[in-house]
Amino acid sequence: MRRTTLLSGLATAALLASVGTVPTAASAAPGVSGDAFTRAVAQFRAHAGTGLAADGQTFTPRNVVTDADGTEHVRLNRYSDGLPVLGGDLIVHLGEGNRWRGATDGLAAAPQRAPKAKLSQAAAGKLALAASTAGRRSVAGAQLVFDAGATATTLAYEVVVGGTYADGTPSELHVLVDASTGAVRDSWEGVQREGTGNTYHSGSVSVGSNLSGGTYQLADPTRGNHRTYDLNGGTSGTGTLVTSTTNVFGNGTLANRQTAAADAAYGAQKTWDYYKSAHGRSGIRNDGVGAYSRVHYSSNYANAFWSDSCFCMTYGDGGSGWYPLTSLDVAGHEMTHGVTSNTAGLRYSGESGGLNEATSDIFGTLVEFYAANAKDPGDYLIGEKLRSTGVPLRYMDKPAKDGKSADCWSSSVGGLDVHYSSGVANHFFYLLAVGSGSSSYGNSPTCNGSTVTGIGNTKAGAIWYRALTRYMTSTTNYKGARTATLSAATDLYGSTSTEYRTVAAAWSAVSVN
Repeated sequence: MRRTTLLSGLATAALLASVGTVPTAASAAPGVSGDAFTRAVAQFRAHAGTGLAADGQTFTPRNVVTDADGTEHVRLNRYSDGLPVLGGDLIVHLGEGNRWRGATDGLAAAPQRAPKAKLSQAAAGKLALAASTAGRRSVAGAQLVFDAGATATTLAYEVVVGGTYADGTPSELHVLVDASTGAVRDSWEGVQREGTGNTYHSGSVSVGSNLSGGTYQLADPTRGNHRTYDLNGGTSGTGTLVTSTTNVFGNGTLANRQTAAADAAYGAQKTWDYYKSAHGRSGIRNDGVGAYSRVHYSSNYANAFWSDSCFCMTYGDGGSGWYPLTSLDVAGHEMTHGVTSNTAGLRYSGESGGLNEATSDIFGTLVEFYAANAKDPGDYLIGEKLRSTGVPLRYMDKPAKDGKSADCWSSSVGGLDVHYSSGVANHFFYLLAVGSGSSSYGNSPTCNGSTVTGIGNTKAGAIWYRALTRYMTSTTNYKGARTATLSAATDLYGSTSTEYRTVAAAWSAVSVN
């Protein structure tokens, strides 16, 4: 996948040809009403410190997000004397009735008025060329900007250096050159490349990577900068960022340490893409920020886990009879714990704990289907790639096949380990999506002898997601889950719809009435 951004997205393509300034038109960007933009700028000027909204500063809109209670979060680009202020973008928060609720602003110091560049554009271009490692490179464009640092805002040239890397990938390296000293302040690649991951579980796949200083990092700038680290047997910290000189990670065998890292990166990538595609969710917190993954945790560790404290997934290498815990469904499962934590916050005990685990099993399964990987096709088995025997950890068509999980609800379900009380919700979801009886995915009985016709993964997933994010709370039990999913089905399809009736039938089929 390739994504190209020219001049930080703040300038038009015409500016690639020469130094220029950015128009300060107050027209609204797509998704931002002119009224919201105008009100946001007026409130910011009225409430921000005089330096941060000084004369000469103008703003253009980027987007606005409106909460259910009417709170608006208006994101703005900032300019000073017509020059873009890189790192000066801000978000103005407006409550109901245009009430000021503050601003998120990273600008430490206002730019100097009427600055003068001591360095010429040509000299800046030569310095930027030297910073690129691409072949056949040339200056594609340059403009004066302000670069907002931690303590000061500095006049600089943003120079775009075009070229081609040895593997044929084009380069659009953005280089910030101090307009006074000629020092290179920063640089970043405008063309984001995906490397090749030779995974253990999923075969050869594309994985997000980032070129830095001639080395490819297993870091995905297109998905919140998710990064993959090697703990090398450790149990704390981040370990070492996985890198490659060739943009190829792993060789498909466990003898190569990067193979498990490629699996983890691929799982994170597909999980991000599933949530974005199916539910419009940008990352675990829906804030566009990627978590990170840690592989090679401890020694002979046959498990994987999500941690809110580090906002990360951690994977063990397995032990005797186990393979690395980095399969697609496990990756989706672990990251969904993060989604649950940032939405319903289902308490990890009793029936709510079972619903928490089931939510991860459900969306881990849907990630696997979404990926459509021939080496790990979608199914309703959890962790079927992890044991050398091929025996899954859990079954969704008939959870009791594992010898511990519950097929049907009873008053004792809340006393089970959450991985086994999850069986009731897993069974419900299978019935909702696939239906009862025999299919190519399994053979699912019902607890009341009824017949259920499934509505498919897409609708079943939409109902569960809406229930999780709109109606479930930290202590929701199975009765509450029935109510939540019926409310979600009503919102999406109507209370007289086939989907609503199937939700009700599927819960009754697992004895949740």
